[in-house]
Amino acid sequence: MSETFLPELPQELWRAGKLELAHGVEQSLQVIRVATACLGRFLAEIESRGAKDLYGYGRTDKWFADMAGLSVSEARAVVNRALALNPTRALDGTEVPPVAPATAAVAAQGLVGDERIDQILEILKNLPAEVSAEERAGAEQILANLAPSAGPRQLAEAEANLLGLLDPDGKEPKEPEPKEPRREITLERRKDGFWKLTGLLDDETGARTAAALEAYAQPRPVDEFGQADLRMKCERMGDAWVELLDLAVACPDQPGTSGYRTLVHVTIGLEELKSGLGTACLDFVGTMTAREARLAACDCLMLPVVMSAAGEPLDLGRLRRFVTPGQRRALNIRDGGCAFPGCHRRPKNCHAHHIHHWADGGPTDLRNLVLLCSFHHRLIHHGDWEVRMAADGLPEFIPPQYRDPLRQPRRNTLHHV
Repeated sequence: MSETFLPELPQELWRAGKLELAHGVEQSLQVIRVATACLGRFLAEIESRGAKDLYGYGRTDKWFADMAGLSVSEARAVVNRALALNPTRALDGTEVPPVAPATAAVAAQGLVGDERIDQILEILKNLPAEVSAEERAGAEQILANLAPSAGPRQLAEAEANLLGLLDPDGKEPKEPEPKEPRREITLERRKDGFWKLTGLLDDETGARTAAALEAYAQPRPVDEFGQADLRMKCERMGDAWVELLDLAVACPDQPGTSGYRTLVHVTIGLEELKSGLGTACLDFVGTMTAREARLAACDCLMLPVVMSAAGEPLDLGRLRRFVTPGQRRALNIRDGGCAFPGCHRRPKNCHAHHIHHWADGGPTDLRNLVLLCSFHHRLIHHGDWEVRMAADGLPEFIPPQYRDPLRQPRRNTLHHV
């Protein structure tokens, strides 16, 4: 086992810089994972010798539950994972090989956590019974190689690909019985500026709605730095609802919008919009910060309204579309989806971002535009990441120093071979 040491904790953590905090989290996480793998080997050995003979308990999970102060179900999950990753011995002393030896090797290095291990074990359990031992071992090796840099969505896609190869016929689908439709939706604006959405859907419509939201509410894959998606499920569902609205509004046949994503009425001066200070009115409903208006203006219709000090409209700008349909098609072909490194979002889920913002004099041409999903669009506007156009005419991204001290440019390689 490779030696892993706890990171040195600064005496005054609040004085630590971003790079030091990030490294501390990364090192601590690896220590936890290596220690968990070591714990699993001890539990597997206790199981082999017999918890009853060693400690008088009938089962290892019950002994471990008392030992660790856990419930039996919590302890059982830890013991089952340990038995799947480590060799044990049968009653006659012969060695019983682990279910997932390749995954165990990766876990021992601290490169993968319990959630991905459990997902791999579940995938292996779902493989058809007629799959040979060699095929099963090959499938597990693929999943183990993918796990350190993959999130749950990527492993699920790998499972689908493996099942397609090993079990092309699949299981016979079951058709749900339709029920009488009943649908109600209520939308009201609260005094604090938030909107409350309530509704009642029939079984079929509810299932379709849940499927649509779940498809867009999956946690973002773990990036190359090991950063996971920390949003709660309710937050991911809310963001998924926004993405579905963007798709509907961007449809050319959508009544009232004709495919335009957003109509922003800027009720502040252009200089305030450039600086990101002040407020703006979104379609005459509520308020938004000028910083948010600046983000929305990348891929929308912008109607500037110049106001006097007394609030009197002095000049109403012309409605102008900043990204033409032809430019959008060219962006879709060039970037193939969100251009941010490691992002899998397709073109229909992306905005066209001005690298040099139009409010600062940036042109609306392909060398100044890049496709970004809503999350990475906000990250570029409000975070420390930078985007630029390389000499070959393709976008590349510069990570902040706390993610990469050398700030090496990175690209998304998922959309193109």
